[in-house]
Amino acid sequence: MQNYLEQAFGKGDCSSVRMRAAVREWMDLYYGTPRSGEDDSSRLAVLIVSKLCRTVFAEYELHGRTQSAWQGRMYLNALNDVAKTAMQYALIGGECLLKVMRDRIVPIRRDCYLPLGRDSMGNLTSVGMMQTFFADGKKYVLLERRSDLGESTKIENRLFEVSGQALGRRVPLDTLPACANLSDECILRGVTGLGLGVLRMPTVNCVDGSADPVSIYAPAVGLMHALARCEDQLNHEFLNGASRVFASEDLLRPDASGQRGLRDDLFVGLPDDPANVGVTVYSPTLREGSYLARKQDILRSCESLLGLRRGILSETQAEAQPRTATEIAATSVDYDLTIRSLQRAWQDCVDSTLLVCADLDSSLYGESWMPDPVQIDWGDGVLYDRARVWAEQREMVTDGLLRPEIALAWYYNLPAETEDDLRTVREKYMPTAKGGENNE
Repeated sequence: MQNYLEQAFGKGDCSSVRMRAAVREWMDLYYGTPRSGEDDSSRLAVLIVSKLCRTVFAEYELHGRTQSAWQGRMYLNALNDVAKTAMQYALIGGECLLKVMRDRIVPIRRDCYLPLGRDSMGNLTSVGMMQTFFADGKKYVLLERRSDLGESTKIENRLFEVSGQALGRRVPLDTLPACANLSDECILRGVTGLGLGVLRMPTVNCVDGSADPVSIYAPAVGLMHALARCEDQLNHEFLNGASRVFASEDLLRPDASGQRGLRDDLFVGLPDDPANVGVTVYSPTLREGSYLARKQDILRSCESLLGLRRGILSETQAEAQPRTATEIAATSVDYDLTIRSLQRAWQDCVDSTLLVCADLDSSLYGESWMPDPVQIDWGDGVLYDRARVWAEQREMVTDGLLRPEIALAWYYNLPAETEDDLRTVREKYMPTAKGGENNE
């Protein structure tokens, strides 16, 4: 894709060489492309991303579905449809773009677009994207470049007929029905931020120190490779630990039909030396305990680096020394902060994307509307114990330290600021209260 965009627009990836290599490495770790001498069967990257994504959206609920404008409701539903996919793409590559279409929103992962420019905060100022088409036995690529002009966004489209590995010749956009409505160049006035929603990871860049976003597991990449090597060594340990029987070579020679008298995977032939005639069994002692202990040590180090609670990746009972209550609480707090930061990232993405949708509708279709504030309920969270807080409030009500209406309003998430609010709670949830008065 990079070569295609450079040929079409004369612009290349603005990321450093180290960042480009890191992006490829993150993708290889997630999609299972191990290096030589590594066994990636444990798929640690997949485990980290799936665990975090499930926890982030475990109790996800939007209270802003009733947008005043029908466009707001439509786009909010579209965001809900791609929420988990977009979060996983961002966890893997550090950043996910949300391309707003008229009837849907399409998440674009990090290796499917090319950053052509970023500002000092890491925000994209120019980006290149590619889409592939096949028609009449030919391959076409649609190259799109978006540039931020300040108060507007410039979009350039180029359609090429691919010839082998080369970009080939440029053809008119109406060559394909899917591209017929596009223009070579257009300016979207009043649309900022490239007209794209962006979900960025809060992780600080640990690759080259730039403002480019990085994968959620970027700090633990070295440990993940170490785990893959440990898995490969453990496999070889079991393979080498298989029993072998050393026998005279003539016992393994094939007969006239080509069949051997003994199995090759168990018997090893030796020269017909008189000293070696006979059968000897060799069965080495396996050292899997050492490898498994090393594996658990690597997993615990990954948890510490990524701010995960102990036991998310590792086995807690495998620890050599018992951990104190303070250490256990510290890892739980770290995990809670990690999840909250990811939830905040999605909240910011929803708010900014809805504004982009409103700008695009105004620029393209002349439909003016403003999104209402979106309130997301993330549930109790990792540390917050709703049952414990409710029990404490009931005790306070029993001791006369808290009005029951206020406790019920908290429990049912109702307003309790005014006497009218409390009266509504009494009438609905306190049938024993007479005349709307507090029954104490």
